[in-house]
Amino acid sequence: MSSTIRLYFPNKIQSNLLSHLTNEQTHYVKDVMRLKIGDKLSIFNTSGEWSAVIESYGKNVAKIKIMGKVRDKDNEKNIWLAFSPIKQNSLNFIIQKCTELGVQRFVPILSARTVVREINLERIKKIIIEASEQSNRISVPEIDKTESLKNFLSKFPKNGCLIFCDINSDKKDLKNILKKQNDGPVCILIGPEGDFSESERKAIIELNQTFSISLAKNILKAETAALSAVTIVNYHLNLS
Repeated sequence: MSSTIRLYFPNKIQSNLLSHLTNEQTHYVKDVMRLKIGDKLSIFNTSGEWSAVIESYGKNVAKIKIMGKVRDKDNEKNIWLAFSPIKQNSLNFIIQKCTELGVQRFVPILSARTVVREINLERIKKIIIEASEQSNRISVPEIDKTESLKNFLSKFPKNGCLIFCDINSDKKDLKNILKKQNDGPVCILIGPEGDFSESERKAIIELNQTFSISLAKNILKAETAALSAVTIVNYHLNLS
């Protein structure tokens, strides 16, 4: 299954359905992967994963026939990543790798020391879809519009757990905290390159749902901190 070409298909999927790939997907399967009529591929969305075959090629479009369901939707952990936007290459890396690690939602946050104030949401969505296709996951993470830290904290779910990555924290019982988290999201919060201001740190820590952890004694780059935190949280959540 892992060697089969996988494509995200947002439309309705059911057995024996005839449908079409997008122009971009058609170019990929025909010109890049050189699939021939009758060759198999997989398509997926939140309803699960299905086998399909290439029925025919037209001008810039491939017709496919959906055969049967091969996987149901996975029971995934509801992990979010809230982050301050950074330079494009580093941000792309975070999005790609954290999608592979199972993040369900990305939340771009603007704080006082955020340097990059705008991000290309459409580009990020493409990276998310490609990473989902290549990593064999069925769900495709969401990316929110950029919002202020104040707004993010004010509407954070009451049943959620906010994991604040803070080098000054001395708390070590993350395992027990996550054991108690059954319903709401577990959201990892990564600061900007210049870290949060003192007033912002105070607002984060005073939120009832906040639990602060230190990832290392050294100062970590944003992309290192994001991958480390997601890996640690994922590990503990999957133990339960």
